[in-house]
Amino acid sequence: MLLSRLRSARKFGDGQSNPWPAYEKLRECGDVVPSPWGGVMVTSYEAASTVLRDRSYRTPDLEWRLQQGEPRWTSPASTEFSQMIMLLNAPEHTRQRRVLGNTFDRGTIDQLGAVVGGLVDGVLDELEVRMKEDGEADYADIVGDGLPVAAVGRWLGVPAADYRNLRDWTHGQAWSQELFPTPAQLAVADESALNLKAYFEDLVAERTKSPGEDVLSSWIRAWSEVEKDPQQAAEIVQRLATFSIMAGLETTSNLLNAAMWLLDRHPDQADWLRYHPEGIPAATEEILRYDPAVSITTRVGSRSDSLSDVAVGKGQLVYVCIGSAHHDPRFIADPDRFDVRRPGPSRHLAFGQGAHFCLGAGLGRLEGHVLLRKLLTRFPTLRVVSEPRWEPRVAFRRMASLRVGLAPKPRFYSFGA
Repeated sequence: MLLSRLRSARKFGDGQSNPWPAYEKLRECGDVVPSPWGGVMVTSYEAASTVLRDRSYRTPDLEWRLQQGEPRWTSPASTEFSQMIMLLNAPEHTRQRRVLGNTFDRGTIDQLGAVVGGLVDGVLDELEVRMKEDGEADYADIVGDGLPVAAVGRWLGVPAADYRNLRDWTHGQAWSQELFPTPAQLAVADESALNLKAYFEDLVAERTKSPGEDVLSSWIRAWSEVEKDPQQAAEIVQRLATFSIMAGLETTSNLLNAAMWLLDRHPDQADWLRYHPEGIPAATEEILRYDPAVSITTRVGSRSDSLSDVAVGKGQLVYVCIGSAHHDPRFIADPDRFDVRRPGPSRHLAFGQGAHFCLGAGLGRLEGHVLLRKLLTRFPTLRVVSEPRWEPRVAFRRMASLRVGLAPKPRFYSFGA
């Protein structure tokens, strides 16, 4: 009953804007809770971290999904997603990660800094124009969606004219990753996934004939040397590119939107960051901790085992509740308090842990750092003017709309040392 209330609560306004009380109730049932629909739900930080780091808990890959026989696992969107790098298991996952190497190393991030800075200026210019014309603007559309798709798109060498379609298809396919998508949601996901697949198949074919200096071209060259089958090499590159757009948009979009929403609700902390920009990296980590984009991710037991004294069978699904783990008081003191000045390094799970740690974490963090620095100084009176509109999602949080405008004058606070 409690899990049903959690799911329905998150389907409507209060649950979406403040799901933490529901997660607290779930944690009271135990660190690992048998799920009424099968499998177990992991609620504590320690247990969640253990599952993500332990390679005996595998991702629900294509082989596992096809064995389930349910549309939510065997739909075109689900099966296509299951063949992307973050859903692969060893040895194929190991092989692909080895070929990719450290995609966003320090040198790459340094090179991307100026590019991301220009993109941030562009979306903030658009935000300002819209506010001047209409009195308010949709931050989630212009900034939350606009910046991540432009950053990944520029990195891949995708034409800017295609960004809007890529955004729509990415958000559409995400329904296949929800816990219990409806038939209508699955239909949207399938159409979107097939559109993404066709788009990147064409782009890979085009870039194979006319390579450039972009990342997509470098992947094509790398896989042509590693994979003997040209068709297989093309499919791998296509899925890498597709996943880059999907992951880069869904996760970073939530970070950027949550930053605006949380700092608007804590204006004293926003003003502190204006005077202490050196605190922006830590503030970004606190946003990721407080409101992670991926609230629930899944693993599959590869053997009969026990987790926090709860049996986990071979092939059984494990729902890792990252949103709950991040608000576990045994992980962090006063977890429901948002505080950009929390001391010490953050050990959150927003980008995962272990073998499947997010490839694009460095780029997501860079976008958050640059945006906050520019947003806070350029628009000191920027305010949220109405409650955000949330998608009715459980696993992947998404703020579909966040209206903002400029207040007549800034608020002032005094700060301690």
